[in-house]
Formats: sequence, structure tokens, C-alpha cells
Amino acid sequence: MASGLSVDAVIGYIADRQSTGDRWFPAGLFPAYRSNATLHYRRPDTNVFFTAITVFTLQQLRQYVSPTAQQLIDQIRQRAVRTYPLFQNKDGLLTYNFWPTRPSQHFSNGYVFRHFDHFRIPDDIDDTAMVYLTTNPTPEEVAWLQTKLSQHANLSQRMIRNTYGDYQPLRAYSTWFGKNMGIDFDACAMSNIVYCLLQYDRPRDQHVTDTLTFLRSVVETGRYQTEPFRCAPHYARTSLIIYHLARLMAAFQLPELEPIRARLITDAQYLFDKATNRLEQVLLATSLLRLGQTNLPTINLERIEREFEGFNFFIAGLLTAYEHPLLRRLADRPLVHMRWQCAAHCWALVAEYMIAERLGRS
Repeated sequence: MASGLSVDAVIGYIADRQSTGDRWFPAGLFPAYRSNATLHYRRPDTNVFFTAITVFTLQQLRQYVSPTAQQLIDQIRQRAVRTYPLFQNKDGLLTYNFWPTRPSQHFSNGYVFRHFDHFRIPDDIDDTAMVYLTTNPTPEEVAWLQTKLSQHANLSQRMIRNTYGDYQPLRAYSTWFGKNMGIDFDACAMSNIVYCLLQYDRPRDQHVTDTLTFLRSVVETGRYQTEPFRCAPHYARTSLIIYHLARLMAAFQLPELEPIRARLITDAQYLFDKATNRLEQVLLATSLLRLGQTNLPTINLERIEREFEGFNFFIAGLLTAYEHPLLRRLADRPLVHMRWQCAAHCWALVAEYMIAERLGRS
């Protein structure tokens, strides 16, 4: 571990990056940027996702840090939560959008995409899950959410077309809440919404069961290795699917996922050994520690921030929403992907690894 780098210092770095308010980022948001290197494109991106997942990650670490750092985490959360209404459903429902909704600011701060309604996305389960997990919803609100999720799950109104045929009968959760949006299966987003429902002790209905079936199957079949974009189109890397599954399995007893534990460990170790970006190694090491592995080499964290720019946690495929077979064949091409970077979230991943390593070696 780098000399002088402590968890408290990392949390301080995160706090320093929380916006105090400017033309791109309202006070309380963490700055994030979307980019496409092929198109030489980079824009500041006003979204709730990276703020909410950073706060969620810090909340999980709170009990393991000093009182000073705990106070800082509480302050970060309080400031972040004040931004959430900007992203709430445009009609006042308790679902949340990636971008501000009233008025819509899809592809915020851009010049072209924001003018086209095609790129205006509906509310989604990922942002909604993270907002619920970093606030204090009432039992009635979480029950409402579970009902809302069932109304947009596969086969509730329409059947998914953009997946493997053997998954089409699953009444699993779709990414989107929109009425006119195609059904979309994303293993990482699914992991987050199941985490949310279990965190608030909601019953495991058919939708939860079928979602867990999907999550188990993409690993058992190896599809999450050979076609990660098709299994998680908004994350699109095997390492990120492993990270989300390991986090879910560490938090809850899930007999449905235990059969894939050994496979996740083997694949994560393989990816760790071949990773060239240290933040990617951090992600995989945290996953392995959560899966019960402790015999890992320590990652040198010195000047790791130099590698943040080459790391992305989330992508948007400009053709992902299309169901036409030809467009779907083009949807996994880097040319039609936007990639997001957020320094605060990268530091949160570093802090998460430091805590996991400390606990794993104790």
C-alpha cells in the first residue's frame, strides 16, 4: 500500500470533489464526464448515478472508518441527497432518471444528442435502486416500488427480444420503467435492484426468483465471459458483472447464487492476473475478498489516480434500445458507446478495496 495513503485521506479526496455548485454540476453532485475516444468527444455530464453509487459505497464503509471520516461521509450524503429531486420522475412518481427530468436534460451539456427525443431515456432500476439505498424510504414506498417493477418486468406487458432465447420466458426485471421502451436485461442493474429489495426485506416474488435465475445462468453458461455486452449492456465487462454479483452475495444469503461462487472466483482471479489497469485490479480484488479469498497480492496504490482516466464503470450504447437485428449487431461496437469517468467514484472504489483488504487479512 502506498506510503501515507489512508482511508481517511481517500474520503477527504472524495469530499473535496463534491460540487459546491457550477454551470454543469449542482451543489452536492460529483462531477462526471462522458466520452468517446474514437469520436474525440468529451462532455461534463450532469447525472445522479455516480453521485448515488459513490454515496452508497461510502455508506457501506462507514462503520469501519474513524469518527472524523464518518462525519465526512454523513456530510457527503446529506449534500448528495438534496440533489435527488432533480432526477425524480417527471410526473412526481418515486422512480428516478439518470439525467435531470424537469425539464429533461438528456445528454446534458451537449450540442447534438440533447436535441433528439430518441435519446431521452425513461427512469431506470439502477438509479432508482441507488437512490432508495442512500435515503430512508418508508416500507410503503418500497412496496410501491416492487409493484412498479413488476409492471415493467419481462412478460408483464411485452417480451424481451434482445437476449438469448432461453431467457425470454423469465419474468425478470427490465432496466427501464418506460412504457414504450423495449425490455432490457442487464445483470449489473438487476443485481442492484435485487440488493435494494432484499435490503428492505421485501418478499422474493416470481420476478426476484427469475432475476436470480438469469444472474446464475449467465455465469454458469460462460456467456458473461464471451458476450458481456449482451449480459450487461450498460456495463459490458465481465469484471463489472463479477463485482456486482460478489457485492450482492456478500450482503445476503442467496442459495440460488451459491453454485456460481467457485466459477466467479476462478474467473475473477484470471482477470486480476491479466489486468493492466490498477483500478480494474482493485475492483477484482474487492470482489475476490467478498467471495472469501484472502491470499491476494497487495495492490500498490501509489499515484493510482493517474489510471482513473482509463477506467470506466458504466457505458451507454447509442443503439442499445433498438430491437432491429441489424442495429443490435452493431450495438456492441465502441464507436457507438459513450463511456463515463468519475474521479470521486474511483476513489470510493479504492477506499472500498482498502477496507476489504484490511478485513480480509485480519
